[in-house]
Amino acid sequence: MKLRTKTLIIMMLAACFFVRDAQPQSARPTIQTDADFRRAMKELSNWGRWGEKDELGAANLITPAKRKQALALAKDGITISLAHDVIQESAVDAPTTLDRSVINVSPSVALDRYQYTGSYHGIIHSHLDAVDCHIMTDGKGYNGVSMDDIKAAGGCPRGSINALKDGIVTRGILFDATRLPGRAGPQGWLEPGTAIHREDLEMLEKIEHVRVSAGDVILLYTGRWKRRAALGPWPNTTGFAGYHADVAYFLKERGVSFIGGDGPNDVSQSGLPQSVGLGLHQLALVAMGVSIFDNLDFERVAEPKAHQSLRISFYGRAVAD
Repeated sequence: MKLRTKTLIIMMLAACFFVRDAQPQSARPTIQTDADFRRAMKELSNWGRWGEKDELGAANLITPAKRKQALALAKDGITISLAHDVIQESAVDAPTTLDRSVINVSPSVALDRYQYTGSYHGIIHSHLDAVDCHIMTDGKGYNGVSMDDIKAAGGCPRGSINALKDGIVTRGILFDATRLPGRAGPQGWLEPGTAIHREDLEMLEKIEHVRVSAGDVILLYTGRWKRRAALGPWPNTTGFAGYHADVAYFLKERGVSFIGGDGPNDVSQSGLPQSVGLGLHQLALVAMGVSIFDNLDFERVAEPKAHQSLRISFYGRAVAD
């Protein structure tokens, strides 16, 4: 009886392999056209998944158990800021700056005033995008918050960064894209326009011996700030290395809660139709509720001695919307 059972199992497995080999494997979805992008927006949507009035999006995947797991991984207790120093001088990549003025100095106190000369969004300032009220598709943000709602409220009526005021505590994974074979030059950075696809993230998992799981924050190092320090600033039109829109499938499959990069995240030039615009920003923020940290600085954590630190724990505070 046991022999027959084993034989039956072997025959069933053989049949499965035969059927799989006999039929062409279905290709993984790609995002190359406007139609591809529109399909992905529907397929990957998390609208209503955590309720019609949800403000957290994929941050809901950061459970108390996930936080405890992340905190337990810490070994050295070292803290490293991921924010780049605030740009206060105009440059070709810094059309808006922080205007800092000292308004009073006395024997007992000194006061200053901060104000941006424009928006902190863009390609230079480190910031967190609001999940509902920054990027919209067809006039709507995540979970259906509309441009009319935002106008009527004079701000973000739901899903602003204030929803994250208690902080973000989870596991962070630094994907160092300069470790991908053939991608980085001898000076250690990716050239503008270099696209990182979902297959690249899967390869980096193998290189770094880690696997992304639900509730993680993934952060992409391209060497942007190292390049800027060596060669100087460059205009937005030159482009940036970053995620290709097809990374959205990886985010949904693994249950990623937040993404970040040392640039504006979306690769540019992306090669996608102009009608798509910021493809990953839309897919992450609008469709999935995966919020985005733009223009972070990973130079310290990308150093060999610190390279493992961000794969242990991540703590973030809302800094902009």
